[in-house]
Amino acid sequence: MDDRGDVVILGAGLTGLSCALHLAGGSVLVEREQRIGGKACTDRREGFTFDITGHWLHLRDPRTQALVAELFAAGDLVEIERCTGVFTHGAMLAYPFQANLFGLPLPIVHECLLGLFEAGRRTDELPAGASLQAFAERRFGAGIARHFFVPYNTKLWGVPPDQLASAWVTRYVPVPEPSQILAGAIGLRQDGLGYNARFLYPAGGGIDALAGALGRRLEDRGGVELRLGTDLDSVDVARRVVRLGDGQELPYRRLVSTVPLPVLVDRIEGVPAAVREARSALRWIRWRYLNVATRTPSPRPEHWIYVPESRFPFFRVGIFTNALGAMAPPGCAGLYVELTDRDAQPDVPAVLAGLAEIGVITSPADVLFTEQHDIEYAYVVFDEAHAQATATIHAWLATHDIRSCGRYGAWVYSSMEDALLDGMEAAVWVQQ
Repeated sequence: MDDRGDVVILGAGLTGLSCALHLAGGSVLVEREQRIGGKACTDRREGFTFDITGHWLHLRDPRTQALVAELFAAGDLVEIERCTGVFTHGAMLAYPFQANLFGLPLPIVHECLLGLFEAGRRTDELPAGASLQAFAERRFGAGIARHFFVPYNTKLWGVPPDQLASAWVTRYVPVPEPSQILAGAIGLRQDGLGYNARFLYPAGGGIDALAGALGRRLEDRGGVELRLGTDLDSVDVARRVVRLGDGQELPYRRLVSTVPLPVLVDRIEGVPAAVREARSALRWIRWRYLNVATRTPSPRPEHWIYVPESRFPFFRVGIFTNALGAMAPPGCAGLYVELTDRDAQPDVPAVLAGLAEIGVITSPADVLFTEQHDIEYAYVVFDEAHAQATATIHAWLATHDIRSCGRYGAWVYSSMEDALLDGMEAAVWVQQ
């Protein structure tokens, strides 16, 4: 077994690339697609640049800040101050909803503030394992939960938020102080709340620049054998061998997998019954979205907009060109539209009419083209079974020197920065 055969990495998304880059020795990096980057990749058509929906880079950790500084030269990235909104009840509110109630019908503002007051009078703590709906009601009150958290998350997840855990989400949901909620209700706009108030983005357009920079660094360093267009057939944990779709076998000492956790378990031979049962408990949601190109700029300034009302066939809309004009030809706009229904063929005229109603396009007649895209693994469902099921699987994998990591390998909700960090930590584990 040569040095490169000592470590096998499945998946050349950000986690796999980061792991390979931070290994002291060599590795074999196997990727099913013909390009690296995983979901941090970019499609281009007729001068328009589309990422797989919003991929904005937020950095909080010194390790990723140092890595990105090494990968990009000065001016290669631009820093952008987030501009986001919530469209509901005929009004475009600033994000987050809970801190910017001004503009809603006054009875709804009253209901939301009354719920906030009543929640503040409670002295009980949120119990461990509380649902996402319980978290919203306890922290923000019944009114804010009813008018935003419940309808929006129902559209996003396809299940009511009283069936979803809340522990994973607290990092991502802005939790303003009551004084900020009151200020936002009387028209004092509350900006800069939440983990992603500012973000970085490649100045040339396209988040694939990040994966490309990692790939070039790997190529310059050497020691990594990259196999594109190569699928995983099976893993024989008894022999410590990865079998590829072309029939070739790769022996390993340590195996790092970033493929979706259910896929990995399905590919392993001789999985115990308890692990198979845990795998069957894993749930996820598919993504269906449209890329939309228009011949005119978007009338709205937001980078993305949340749409909680069920009458709209989408729950979130992003305008790439509001963050970076280079994402489209001059005078044009590029958007992504995340659809509520992941099964039926989208009613594109109804979608475009909805986009015009919320003001992100001037008119359906301005649309040059739309493209539908589907993603099988988009969001992990954090239900009651999630924690125990993933713990069971990861514990068994560890006994066979397999580390399943990254957003879909670990089966978590995480950011691009987390993916890079997961790769760094996997490299440390490999070298132990």
